[in-house]
Parts: sequence; structure tokens; C-alpha cells
Amino acid sequence: LESFREYAFLGCRSLERITIPLKDGLITEDNIFQGCDNLKHIDLVDRELLQETIAALHLEEWRNDMNAAVNSINHFLPDVYPGIVYI
Repeated sequence: LESFREYAFLGCRSLERITIPLKDGLITEDNIFQGCDNLKHIDLVDRELLQETIAALHLEEWRNDMNAAVNSINHFLPDVYPGIVYI
């Protein structure tokens, strides 16, 4: 991420919190959060710390857990097909 453009999050009412790495020139406009009425927190963090935190999340493990949950659901609903209405 090099910078935010003007109105980057314009009208994003569901945005409540965002974490942004500290970097010179990343935010150059004062209107990037215009219309973000529910934005309450902007966390500014050291760039390297943010990268370490993301790496520590172990997304592969999360992905495996999600696949197991989906497979479990599919086990209970083996004959349900998308787009078909069952009456």
C-alpha cells in the first residue's frame, strides 16, 4: 500500500475500525473517510509490526478450520443444490 486516494472509503458506513501502517505520504488527503459515519477508531501501527502481526495470524490454520466446518455442513446437507427451491 503506497497511499490512499481521495475519498478512498467514501460512504463506507459499515467501517467502524481500521488499522493503518505508519508511513510518510500514506495519507495525503483529509477526505478519505468522508461519509464513514460509524468510524470510531483508526489504529496507526508500525509497518514492520503490522507485517509481523499478519504473519502471526496463521491464516492457513484458519482456512483449514473453515474447510472442516463447511465439510461438516455439507455432510448434513448432501442433496441440497444451489438455485433449486425445495417445497
